[in-house]
Amino acid sequence: MAKITRALISVSDKCGIIEFSQQLAGYGVELLSTGGTAKLLREAGLNVKDVSEFTGFPEMLDGRVKTLHPKVHGGLLGMRSNPEHVAKMKEHGIENIDMVVVNLYPFEATTAKEGCHLEDAIENIDIGGPTMLRSAAKNYPDVTVLVDSADYAQVLEEMKASAGAVSAATNFALAVKVFQHTAAYDGAISNYLGSRLTSEVQEYPPTFTLQVKKAQDLRYGENPHQSAAFYVEKQISEPCVSNAVQLQGKELSFNNIIDLDAAIETVKEFGQSAAVIIKHTNPCGVALADSPLTAYLKARECDPVSAFGGIVGFNRTVDAETAKELTSTFLEAVIAPGYSEEALAIFTAKKNVRVMQVPLLDSYVAGGFDLKRVTGGMLLQARDLGMVNALDCRVVTERTPTASEYEALDFAWRVCKHVKSNAIVFSNRDQTVGIGAGQMSRVDSSKIAVQKALLPTHGTVLASDAFFPFRDGVDAAAEAGVTAIIQTGGSVRDEEVIKAANEHGIAMIFTTMRHFRH
Repeated sequence: MAKITRALISVSDKCGIIEFSQQLAGYGVELLSTGGTAKLLREAGLNVKDVSEFTGFPEMLDGRVKTLHPKVHGGLLGMRSNPEHVAKMKEHGIENIDMVVVNLYPFEATTAKEGCHLEDAIENIDIGGPTMLRSAAKNYPDVTVLVDSADYAQVLEEMKASAGAVSAATNFALAVKVFQHTAAYDGAISNYLGSRLTSEVQEYPPTFTLQVKKAQDLRYGENPHQSAAFYVEKQISEPCVSNAVQLQGKELSFNNIIDLDAAIETVKEFGQSAAVIIKHTNPCGVALADSPLTAYLKARECDPVSAFGGIVGFNRTVDAETAKELTSTFLEAVIAPGYSEEALAIFTAKKNVRVMQVPLLDSYVAGGFDLKRVTGGMLLQARDLGMVNALDCRVVTERTPTASEYEALDFAWRVCKHVKSNAIVFSNRDQTVGIGAGQMSRVDSSKIAVQKALLPTHGTVLASDAFFPFRDGVDAAAEAGVTAIIQTGGSVRDEEVIKAANEHGIAMIFTTMRHFRH
């Protein structure tokens, strides 16, 4: 562990940098800096040497060239344990730089701004910063490199305990963080510029880079013989399973995380208090009500057998009465935007139940991509955030839905979006009655939905995630007592399907939007 005697500091994000630099100066560390950072530190009363004075070479080209100099990179890359390096550095007057504190031009923040032009983006591509970071990280046995202000405190603690030095283990961890950071930075630049190779911006560039951070190791994957870990994106702008906090319960499993995702994404469809019970990624009951408790009880009525061992999602805070009901049966996990203190106390009686809390955000912008892995490749698509209001859909039958049917159709359509294809949902205005999921034919999904229904299907409506290819699905719906249907439309046999609906007195509307879910 060599004592740090000289640090080069140049940061765009100046959070905590004055206090950190003051501590360094207290250990007798010489401070080198550039531009705005040097000005800020001087104004704070610190003695700072400009990099141009250190190198004997002026900044130029509007600041594009200021640290790209052999005295900087020689001072970073020179191995103190290598006599030839030491001799060459002495011969050319290159002094050691023992610490680099750098964060980069805000490329992603700049390009995220509305109206950002290519020229603005180009000017916010940092060159000297990544170069210094990589030089310092490569020579981590001799150089401490910081790219994240969150690491300042740990480094200062080590310097305090070690007479101004930082351990090799910490230097290695910081170096790894640097390469992770610069990889993400270069990936963002590659994605942005790659989408602008033609006169029109391409949504899908020739290469696509995504960096995700490991949140936790998992005991195993989908099955015990598969290894697994959970990774999350760097920035998450909406409440979801990836930024949920576990408040209690057993360790999350691979399958838990997938089902928790399905649960929270389903209830996010609704403005009213909603509850969903998920089993193997499919809803087995969804309901709306004035309270979480009533919504849960109504959701469970749909399929109480499948609800056993399921995962429950809410879009409202879970209170004590709801927690009592939840703990009265076996559940794997619960996810919600909040819990009362009384509810959390009740959950402690079921210590294995995983209690997950997502951030409570009043407003957020949903977006991003959906990625699906195939052997040797990956499919990338926009997330299915589309939704149509039932009232805006085209009526194709002789009979128009009633106001009550429109409400039920809108509810069923929002649920159907989250059921695996082929998907059929029977419902009333605020409660699913029967769900048929993942069958190879649509009529089979219809029959299964009826078979599983414990509540009366007479007077319900039906949602189908895609068009009916034949009239048999409509006939099956009519036999079950369905009065209205919402479906995509677009089949070559639409006229045959519409005729069947008219024969049965069923109102039917076309969405023209499909919600396949594989």
